[in-house]
Amino acid sequence: MGNDDALAERLRESIGRLVRVTRAHADSLPPPHSALLGLLGREGDMTIAALAQRRGVRHQSASRTVMELLAAGHVGRHPDPGDRRALLVALTDAGREALDRDRRARRDGMARAIARALTPDERARLATVPDLLNKLASHTADEQE
Repeated sequence: MGNDDALAERLRESIGRLVRVTRAHADSLPPPHSALLGLLGREGDMTIAALAQRRGVRHQSASRTVMELLAAGHVGRHPDPGDRRALLVALTDAGREALDRDRRARRDGMARAIARALTPDERARLATVPDLLNKLASHTADEQE
């Protein structure tokens, strides 16, 4: 394995571990609920078919998650203005608050870990990482289009 391959694997493993640990200690929503609410929060209202496609799950799974979120009051549905036969799933205020609550808990947990575990020099180096990861994500997205 070359240097870039080894670095890519280390990044994949460490980012995955960081995400799993952060979610395990901060999330109050089940992962499918959080993922669907996050998608609606980022991209806006969409049909169940579009949600399933964007999430890479079966229509039946997305439909079940939407029904659970409807029951919890985290999403609502309304007719699609472009196709009155279709229904769009929309984030409610309660859904946005639940999503924001989990995001705040993740952020606060990460801030505590940074303050406790890292030296000032390590914090300064870490401050450059988000820009680098965003650059990698943009480049990776460009290659897939």
